[in-house]
Amino acid sequence: MSLPVAVERLCQLTRDAGHAALPWWQHNPEVITKADDSPVTAADLAANQVIVDGLRALAPEIPVLSEEDADVPFDERQHWARFWLVDPLDGTKEFIAGSDEFTVNIALIEHGEVRFGIVGVPAQDTLYWGGAGLGSWRQQGDEPAQPIHCRAPATPLRIVASRRHTSADQEALLDRLQQAHNTELLGVGSSLKFCVLAAGEADLYPRFAPTSQWDTAAAQAVLEGAGGRVLDLNGERFSYPHRADWLNPHFIATGQPDDALLRLLLG
Repeated sequence: MSLPVAVERLCQLTRDAGHAALPWWQHNPEVITKADDSPVTAADLAANQVIVDGLRALAPEIPVLSEEDADVPFDERQHWARFWLVDPLDGTKEFIAGSDEFTVNIALIEHGEVRFGIVGVPAQDTLYWGGAGLGSWRQQGDEPAQPIHCRAPATPLRIVASRRHTSADQEALLDRLQQAHNTELLGVGSSLKFCVLAAGEADLYPRFAPTSQWDTAAAQAVLEGAGGRVLDLNGERFSYPHRADWLNPHFIATGQPDDALLRLLLG
């Protein structure tokens, strides 16, 4: 599979998955609680079917791992050098609440690193895609796609955070930032938080609360293509090694931070 040739088809597949989910949006979908206490709806499952079928048709040689189709034994997937990592509907709680901040996410992982990602925002008719060394773009509706870029830290320092998930460690970091900088906190749902940074509309997204690998990979690629970074708490590029579970460690996503800000974040 040639990635440049496939991008247009991946964009259309992401749109199709979003269209499959939208009939349930703002229509009180039935909610099923999964074993990990996370919610799933018919919209998640419909989008998942579109994506899995489409990826297998596009590149049958590349395995697909999706949040809604993740029952693949570790003994099998630990040998995958390359695979698709999919969240067919990230921000299910936003979707259930009627917010437009839910996303469709498809990432290509190679040797534990994200190479390319695409994020669709169905209710906003918007797509983001990109990858480290590839650049990143945003397309709104039928308008031509436009390249997007992170910004240098601005005043006030604009920080995006989840409306629904936090932790004591995350609140402590936000307190440190507020003491050192003039800050503005922006609540954003789903993987859209990374895309806000990638589009130069915010500066920082610290995450010291649980996420899974499929929640972050596609949007990390978009952010990196726009000149941003996603770092673990050792200051290393955030990665996606095969593990027995799907939980991510904590991370910090940034636009273009200066050294002093990075020291504050990672110190």
